[in-house]
Amino acid sequence: MEDCCSFSTGLNATMFRGVAYGAKDTFTLLLTRSQYYNPGLNFSSIWAEVANRSFPVYSTYTTDTKSREENKKTIDSLYRLSVDIKKIRRVKEWVLLQDVAYVKEISGILQEMGADETAVANILERYPEAILHTPAEINSQRALWQLVCQNEKQLIKLIEQFPESFFTTEYHENQKANILFFQELGLKNNIITRFLTSAPNVFCNPVEKNKNVIEALQRNYLSLGGSDANMKIWILKLLSQNPFILLNTSTVIQENLEFLQKNGFTDHEVLQLLSKLKGFIFQLTPTTMQKSMLFSKNVFKCSDQELKQLVLKCPALLYYSVLVLEERLEGLLKEGISVAQIRETPMVLELTTQIVQYRIKKLSALGYDIKSGTLESLNGTKKDFEVNYGKIQSKKERPIFNPVAPIHTED
Repeated sequence: MEDCCSFSTGLNATMFRGVAYGAKDTFTLLLTRSQYYNPGLNFSSIWAEVANRSFPVYSTYTTDTKSREENKKTIDSLYRLSVDIKKIRRVKEWVLLQDVAYVKEISGILQEMGADETAVANILERYPEAILHTPAEINSQRALWQLVCQNEKQLIKLIEQFPESFFTTEYHENQKANILFFQELGLKNNIITRFLTSAPNVFCNPVEKNKNVIEALQRNYLSLGGSDANMKIWILKLLSQNPFILLNTSTVIQENLEFLQKNGFTDHEVLQLLSKLKGFIFQLTPTTMQKSMLFSKNVFKCSDQELKQLVLKCPALLYYSVLVLEERLEGLLKEGISVAQIRETPMVLELTTQIVQYRIKKLSALGYDIKSGTLESLNGTKKDFEVNYGKIQSKKERPIFNPVAPIHTED
């Protein structure tokens, strides 16, 4: 069976500058925009970003709109459901031209699951292709998702949020096999549900391909000194943090690990990097990692051993492209921060220029001079920064005397 997710070659090209496969199958953008998963590397927004991106849909429906007329029956049915037909015409008019559509049937299934009229209209506006699937296909998909959803209330909520993920039925058998495989592997249903909605391409893979990648990860984990006792926990954690690793091949995994070893990282240090990078290292290439490391070495004027320690301290130096590192370094220097300060606290390069400017401005308002102090106050997630900011603010506002102390006066 042809793999609907066979576009991993583009995966390694421009991470952190936006990884895109085209208008229809972008799977993530600028992993640095948020801090949901990793307080250091800001990988969080991957889930939110991915959830709003499209993925490949292979169907037999024609999108040729020449000399075609809209299906009046379809239009009337959508109108009765209060669907914004003008919106569909603007973005996916071809759906309205199909000879066969199942508007009444699909809306009925959604209502059976608990969707009200507003929810049904919203779903069909966001993903009008839903009406081109047969009721049998949708009922099969419904039964499949119920394997991991707590109840139909949760299911209909997910469909409303991620209609494209649910209505991609072309690889139903692959989806089912992968769901069962992940359950056997030990992934919790809520994690699998998150995969289904935000990483649907993973389920397009034949289950054998996903098994091969997992087996490659297990072999490498053990060869790097990991223990059998901890292997399952490590694999499950890695997958839950970054399911997109399954879009790679075992060859890519092997090449990247060998690159790190050839550059002087011990097995233990490689495992360290894998944990800190949450598997995103497998979406790089030896070439991009080499360029980023060379850039950092030249900027910080350090030896190979010193560079290695900097990378272990801040894996972003390995992961970010040269373009991103250049942009962020330039932004810091414009704020009057020295290269020496950055070398001392390289984690500051994990932050976007905009975030750095905002934090410096807030600290400056308190009289904190970032140019002459440490950069530690800039680091961390939004929550980390707010805690540090609060401490500095509290210290500044603390009275110089104890207001409850007794006043000594002369008799």
